[in-house]
Amino acid sequence: MPFLNLAIAGDLHDQWDELDHQLLAQLKPDALLLVGDFSDGRSRIPTLLAGLDLPLACIIGNHDTGKDGSGERLRRQLSLLGERHCGWGLRELRPPGLAVVGARPGTAGGGFQLSRAVRAVYGPVSQQESADRITRAALAADPNLPLILLAHSGPSGLGSRAADPCGRDWKHPPCDWGDQDLAIAIAQIRRRRPLPLVVFGHMHHLLRRHQGERLSFLRDAQGTAYLNCACVPRHGTDQQGRKLRHFSWVRFDDGRPVQISHRWYGLDGTLLYRERLWQESPAAIGAEQQAEQQPGPDAETSLPADLAPLVMPAGLAGAEGPAWTGAAAASC
Repeated sequence: MPFLNLAIAGDLHDQWDELDHQLLAQLKPDALLLVGDFSDGRSRIPTLLAGLDLPLACIIGNHDTGKDGSGERLRRQLSLLGERHCGWGLRELRPPGLAVVGARPGTAGGGFQLSRAVRAVYGPVSQQESADRITRAALAADPNLPLILLAHSGPSGLGSRAADPCGRDWKHPPCDWGDQDLAIAIAQIRRRRPLPLVVFGHMHHLLRRHQGERLSFLRDAQGTAYLNCACVPRHGTDQQGRKLRHFSWVRFDDGRPVQISHRWYGLDGTLLYRERLWQESPAAIGAEQQAEQQPGPDAETSLPADLAPLVMPAGLAGAEGPAWTGAAAASC
């Protein structure tokens, strides 16, 4: 199986436009995944995504209901997204050869609960039924394709500190705010087939009340990688005035992730900053792949390609990171 490059956009919160489409046309990922919270129930971004000529899978977040308990705004979003939305279902992208299974749509984390809008659209669903829907979709996927679970909120079980991937940071004491049905589904799926990657957002990287930066990546003993892509705001400007766009980036080889990173690109497609989260081994990547990941020709030599972690909007932690300005971070 050839290399696959996946671009993933975290919680958009209305930060998506034609310039993102133009950037993707330059970057040429094999597929695009979106983890929800496009906006507050408005139709602009789903309409834009419908015109994007790129293999795409997405899931709606809690903000996409637009605080409309009747479910009408949610139905409108789902209608515009069509088969691109894979909540509680399977979307096989051919090309490039990828099975994406959606978790529970519209979740706000916190164990298990259905919003009024989700109940209005999907009806009552229990925690175990939700887990079983996710599991059935995953087991229906072609076993020859790498499998990705795409969720808005990540699973429970990734830690209970505020800075953990799904840790509650806005109220004391901190706790595990992940989804229990997703954790159950992951356990059920892995009894039957490998699960290399779980992708989610919802819990923004920048913690509340100046508590620092969230851990956005974990890999467990069974080899499943968990990637939180909620870099909010994902549009910004560095201290030199360069416009930046954030994508999380995953490179697959032979059905498994071999490189995972957060990346900040200029509008001309130049890779300006990168936070490397996971690399299987230099030998597994090859010299050509390593060369491709180097920062662009106009990147300052004083700014290394690997910068961790990113703190927004104040800038990267430490003295070497770029100052970042952007719209105020939305609530998760």
